[in-house]
Amino acid sequence: MKFARLGDSGAEIPVLVEGDRYLDLRSVTSDVNGDFLSKDFRARVEAARAADELPVLEGAAALRIGAPIARPSAVICIGMNYAAHAAESGSEPPKIPIIFLKTPNTVVGPNDSVTIPRGSAKTDWEVELGIVIGARTAYLDSPDESLAHVAGFVLANDVSERDFQMAVSGGQWSKGKIAAGFNPTGPWLVTPDEVDHRALGLRSFVNGEPRQDSNTGDMIFSVEEIVHHLSQYVTLEPGDLILTGTPQGVALSGNFPYLVPGDVVEVEIDGLGRQRQEFVAWEAQK
Repeated sequence: MKFARLGDSGAEIPVLVEGDRYLDLRSVTSDVNGDFLSKDFRARVEAARAADELPVLEGAAALRIGAPIARPSAVICIGMNYAAHAAESGSEPPKIPIIFLKTPNTVVGPNDSVTIPRGSAKTDWEVELGIVIGARTAYLDSPDESLAHVAGFVLANDVSERDFQMAVSGGQWSKGKIAAGFNPTGPWLVTPDEVDHRALGLRSFVNGEPRQDSNTGDMIFSVEEIVHHLSQYVTLEPGDLILTGTPQGVALSGNFPYLVPGDVVEVEIDGLGRQRQEFVAWEAQK
């Protein structure tokens, strides 16, 4: 199944995506949120679909695409989870997952514009596979238990400000990760049965020029290992979002310029859709 949220920010309509049709889910849930995802949501949607209780949402194609999940309680990120990205960052591949946090207000629609922070000289892109939690998760005994706690997968752009992350961080990366809108997400939440998360191609482009081109099979820590590892330290709630790291090909490598106002970033993951953001100056948003 593919789920999306369409409409103005703060007033999105939950829908089931079937090809080029968008079926209104408001008879089943008010939103694609933790409450919905924690209550056998696929069976509920299947039953409503079979009962012909999901009307086509008229005019859906003209609506803004929001993030496919409502604002999560937590956004937890894994750093340097591709060996080649660690190398371009000047680091050895980690032996245990590196964790940092983004704030919930970083999660925005996949095609929303992104504001470059005031004073930024090093705003960067990062295409990433996102995991959406579907059940309260704590102290899993084995990575084999992880997928039972996953509602689905999303495409995300972990936008980063590298000076804030590195030079004025005090050793904590989150300063460069938490500007409002720094996590475009979607367009879809895709259930695990629809994609093979172990072998998804992921790519990024800046102004139409290719930047990243890799595969989730190259991750150092798998989806299952990440969820299991996190569960030893934090209780994950339904609707929470985990970002799994980015491959090589970012501006931090020194091979490409950082983003400036007017640049357009596109990211995509096989089976999870494509995003497009125009980056704008902070002054223009006053």
